[in-house]
Amino acid sequence: MKLNLKIWRQKNSSSPGKMVDYKVDGIDKDMSFLEMIDVLNQQLIDGGEEPVAFDHDCREGICGMCSMYINGQPHGPWEKTTTCQLHMRAFNEGDTVYIEPWRAKSFPIIKDLVVDRTAFDRIQQAGGYISVNTGNAVDANSIPIEKELADQAMDAATCIGCGACVAACKNSSAMLFVSAKVSHLALLPQGQPERKDRVLNMMNKMDEEGFGACSNTEACEAACPKGISVFNIARVNREFISSSAFVKKKDS
Repeated sequence: MKLNLKIWRQKNSSSPGKMVDYKVDGIDKDMSFLEMIDVLNQQLIDGGEEPVAFDHDCREGICGMCSMYINGQPHGPWEKTTTCQLHMRAFNEGDTVYIEPWRAKSFPIIKDLVVDRTAFDRIQQAGGYISVNTGNAVDANSIPIEKELADQAMDAATCIGCGACVAACKNSSAMLFVSAKVSHLALLPQGQPERKDRVLNMMNKMDEEGFGACSNTEACEAACPKGISVFNIARVNREFISSSAFVKKKDS
């Protein structure tokens, strides 16, 4: 299969970028999208050109690094699919494919298709963990958790922090990411001791990092490769309001 590619090329964060045209041949429909870029890069290297820089690691839909716009959609045309899980049978012979990095102020471009998503790491470090001394690990069955709550917590925990929610949002909001991380621990007994501090610290850090506000268009859920529900955003808003009220009452 032959394809016409239009790829964003940018030398570094301070240099201007532009779309560059490439033609790639010999693409098998069963290749993943990243394997297609591998073929292109080998073609460029053989021709003495610099390969396209892009993020990747596990190539199994787990790490969230394979983040890119494909024809204007985060991770491409398939629903609930990461870029590395997108296969070339999603395209047809002779198609023109536009490939761009995430477009968000809080995700500055490093080079070509690679963006700096460490803002997510800093939000996570602000409170997305359990730091209390729990002693030795106890048997999982010794802590009773309602199945409905356990299911909701595990659904939230599937977030891989790829940033597709930010890329899809017209305001570059990180609310779906933050709500998933807050919900995961807020729903479990282990997360209760730091529950109020967690949501306040993570939400404040999100604002500090320059992410936009949520306007409830639900584009984030539609773009999320793991199908994280926007119901988590409603939960994190409730958590934030109740925790803010508790802190004000405590300080007064």
